[in-house]
Amino acid sequence: MATHHQVLIIGGGTAGIMTASQLITQKKTKDIAIIEPADTHYYQPAWTLVGAGTYDYEKTGKPMADVMPNGAKWIKDKATAFDPENNLVSTANSGNITYDYLVVASGLAYDFSLVPGLGDAIDKGVVCSNYTDPKHTWDVVKNFKGGTALFTQPTTPIKCGGAPQKIMYLAESHWAKSKTRSKTDVVFATAGTVIFGVKEIAKTLMEVVDRKDINLRFGYQLKKIDGANKIAWYSFAEHEKEYNHKNVKIEKDGNLTGIHYDMLHTAPPSVAPDFVSKSTLVNEAGWLDVDKHTMQHNRYANIFGLGDVAGLPTAKTGAAIRKQVPVVVDNLGLLINHDKMGNKSYNGYSSCPLVTDYGKMVLAEFDYNNNFTPDPKLKQMFISDSSKEHWRLWMLKKYGLPYLYWNKMLKGKDV
Repeated sequence: MATHHQVLIIGGGTAGIMTASQLITQKKTKDIAIIEPADTHYYQPAWTLVGAGTYDYEKTGKPMADVMPNGAKWIKDKATAFDPENNLVSTANSGNITYDYLVVASGLAYDFSLVPGLGDAIDKGVVCSNYTDPKHTWDVVKNFKGGTALFTQPTTPIKCGGAPQKIMYLAESHWAKSKTRSKTDVVFATAGTVIFGVKEIAKTLMEVVDRKDINLRFGYQLKKIDGANKIAWYSFAEHEKEYNHKNVKIEKDGNLTGIHYDMLHTAPPSVAPDFVSKSTLVNEAGWLDVDKHTMQHNRYANIFGLGDVAGLPTAKTGAAIRKQVPVVVDNLGLLINHDKMGNKSYNGYSSCPLVTDYGKMVLAEFDYNNNFTPDPKLKQMFISDSSKEHWRLWMLKKYGLPYLYWNKMLKGKDV
């Protein structure tokens, strides 16, 4: 016999907890359950700062039991399969669970097979990632003695598109202070064609790149890692271009170009979790197939999806979730109580706090059309232009946002 809940949420990350909290505080439902196997809930945006030695890793996690909203039933288990025709989710140990409404907020997963060699090399030796082990990143940065410092990212969508370059700016600052910088070439290799998709932000970041003497290599698609020989192999897109050339050691192998590195930081290749990607709920790209404005599933009207698993043409960030949740909550509340959808619409808002130095940050806020959309509340912090570097934005990143996250966002309060 399957257990039943009016609203079933898959995922106890930012999206799942915020959605549950708002549904409960706004009294939209009395019967809500969250499927989540993890014991710890992490505030991942601070991992950039952990990797640069300026935030305590232990302070980024709290027991999952502490963030579960009062009034939600926690099913400490893994979702394993969907049967949307029968409003049913299978779990690893708790049997089948049925629902009236389902919210898929499972986050994303890492698939190292997409970059052969990376899985064996990551988080060991001189290969690091703030996404998987930011403490190891700090060890690598701190112990680096010079050579080629390669910062890169895969061609898949990733959490926070700006994160692979934030750590580069902070590492460069650290090396400048520790006298390693003069013996180092800093290289950023990306499949993209620009440093950032929002013009106002890109202008500032190019000034940062100039100040820090960084070699940019655009159109570089990461194909494989040779950990033993410390070579990252790339193929080129036709639009490949380079900015501020550095004469680093290069290998050729057919159509591939290899960059020798003495330290490497990357984001892991990211996909929807297996049980999502193998279901009938995904689009052609393998992400949850939801309407980009209402967050309602395109085929199943009683299913919603948001956060990193959602197939939306915007950056996968906590800031995006902050704007997606009220849309989902409004629609669910109206469907439950009045059998109709609301008129709230998500415009693709996302934001990337781009740390450019210790004590400096730019805040990239943008919508589906990559329009720069700064929050009017920043004026209260005496920040007239958040596309420029500012120490007050750094203070927001290091102190303000973590406080808001734990005390307001996760508790269902409007921020």
